[in-house]
Amino acid sequence: MNSGVFVTCLKAKQREFLKAWPLRWCVLGLLLLLAGWAPYAQAQVLDDSTKVLYGPKTTRIIYEADILRDSTSGTPLDTTLTSRPQARYWLYDTTFQQDLGALGTASRPLLFQPVLQLGARFGRNAFDRYARDATKIPYYDSRSPYSFFRLVQSGSGEQIFEISYSRSLRKNFSVGVAYERIASNKILAARSSRDGLVEHSNLLFFSRFQTDNERYHLLFNFSNVRHRALEQGGIWPVSRRLPSGRDTIRLTDLFNYGRERVYLTKAANNEDRDELYFTQTYRLLGRGLTVYHTFDAKRQYNSYSDQELTPDGRGSFLFYPLSPVRNTRATLDRAEYRQVENTVGLLGRTDAVEYRVYARDRLASLTSRRLDSTSQAGGLPLITAAPTRNFNDVFFGGTAAFNYRTIYAVEAAGELKPISLGSSSAKSPEYWLKAVVRTGPLSGELLRVSAGPTLTQQQFVGNHYQWNNLSDDSNSFSNTSTTQLTGRIRLKIPDLGPLTGQRFEASVSGVNIMNLVYYDTAGVPAQLNKARNLLIVSARHKVALGRVNFDNEGTYTEGGNEDGIRIPSLVTNSRVYYESYIFRKALLSQVGAELYYQSRFRALNYSPSTQQFYQQNTFTIRNYAVANVFFTADIKSVTVFLKYAYVNQGLLGDGYFTTPYFTGYPRRFQLGLRWDFFN
Repeated sequence: MNSGVFVTCLKAKQREFLKAWPLRWCVLGLLLLLAGWAPYAQAQVLDDSTKVLYGPKTTRIIYEADILRDSTSGTPLDTTLTSRPQARYWLYDTTFQQDLGALGTASRPLLFQPVLQLGARFGRNAFDRYARDATKIPYYDSRSPYSFFRLVQSGSGEQIFEISYSRSLRKNFSVGVAYERIASNKILAARSSRDGLVEHSNLLFFSRFQTDNERYHLLFNFSNVRHRALEQGGIWPVSRRLPSGRDTIRLTDLFNYGRERVYLTKAANNEDRDELYFTQTYRLLGRGLTVYHTFDAKRQYNSYSDQELTPDGRGSFLFYPLSPVRNTRATLDRAEYRQVENTVGLLGRTDAVEYRVYARDRLASLTSRRLDSTSQAGGLPLITAAPTRNFNDVFFGGTAAFNYRTIYAVEAAGELKPISLGSSSAKSPEYWLKAVVRTGPLSGELLRVSAGPTLTQQQFVGNHYQWNNLSDDSNSFSNTSTTQLTGRIRLKIPDLGPLTGQRFEASVSGVNIMNLVYYDTAGVPAQLNKARNLLIVSARHKVALGRVNFDNEGTYTEGGNEDGIRIPSLVTNSRVYYESYIFRKALLSQVGAELYYQSRFRALNYSPSTQQFYQQNTFTIRNYAVANVFFTADIKSVTVFLKYAYVNQGLLGDGYFTTPYFTGYPRRFQLGLRWDFFN
């Protein structure tokens, strides 16, 4: 072996070891800690009369949001059956999403969501749905060890497995560990039913501590995420020759699933996320004045590789854009974003007033690398695609709320990034402001946002794409400004004869967007010089008719079929189920059906090499409905559901598309299980 290559490989191995050692030592340390405290932390689950002392009612969940409101009462465990068979609630983002048709694939929010993140941010969000949010980690306050595991498995290879264990080592100190695995198999061009598509793992450590007088609180968590998704590029359709001599593609012929051919066969996206996070609070003058500090250090690493670039016979490459590539044999584009934030502030609350003010400093860096023009994907060397960019952003923000009993409430919140001490990520200061007024069931909200482009929108250098829109360049983007005015009503309707438990909520929003930055039909960032206006109407109605329950929700969006914005006009989800006790009230069960409907729209396409959804104008996803039937049962601490998904396949079509040339799952059977342990 050439000595230079050997030394390079040795240094790479050293760097991998140094990057991995914090996780290894954290795992070993936590195991030793649990083993050492075990003799002192035995929980008495049964008393001498075998009466159960601990269970769901004695276990509380505490979130960071509770601590930042100076509250430690927590919330009880969710033991309801309603959300168990709903696929939206299996992951960490419960909004409606557009994905590539399979669990674990790239996704984006289907409906409009304002951007509230300011300053330097990576802009690679295709796999956010599968990663935990460090600010929303649950911490358990249980007088006994508490653990659970949950499993979702389908006949098409979908799998979600999670196991969590926590225990109180002392009255005011608890630790826990959780492991999660998400996996799915190919539904397009699959050689066998076990042909893997996505592999995701997440290891989480968490701990909570408070002093006896509850004056000091500490919440800590560390997560390690590894996500690998094979990229197929969608179905490679076969065209048909019409009698007129013109070639055409019939989309109704593309629902052969495993027998379809795809564009990419040796491409994959890998994403690593590591995050160390803790928040601590200290009461200075009771609940009225508390100082707090939050530390957040995170790393996100993205790598796209394609080891088989296929020429298309026209001087370009199959699937990829027509622009010339730098390496004609393989693609390997890598980017690593690192960020460290420190936030300090004051907070407090009384029965009528609540406030929080803070200042935050963010240090961030972005490094990009790619193959040189002669390397193979697995070889050396990689070269730096662009100089490392460093950022130092300073933020100021706060919230203030006034409540008069339950009759009247006013809330104001906002954040400002006035300066960047290092490289700037935007031309001008960024901010968001929100004001809310509530009176009885009515409320009104005004939101104003001015946010700069993401770092990926500003600059990208890869094997197939390159652009430069830096803030000091003549082609740089202005801040995107969003103004949203929303009115809401929330009612708990009195019982009307057999109709009980009625709840109704609705909202109407008007949205104005200026200088929107989006990815155009070429897959590169562009900025609109025209305003975009949206009218969004949402409603949800829940009602019980004896033991029969109905839950209907829908969102109508006007103005979502324009350049830069692609939103279906109507998205609805309806559920009906019968709930009752059986076997002498030993088992609580639900049996019912669910229907999801989405109207036709020109959905965004997906570019795996940049991990971005981009605009296209040639493929329209027809309106479709997906119906599921389910049975859910709860036996003490065990919840089980059986679900037959997409039972209406073949009635109005043999399938549906979620993204252009990506089909959703066919009809399949799903099984779910959750088991809680309190000892």
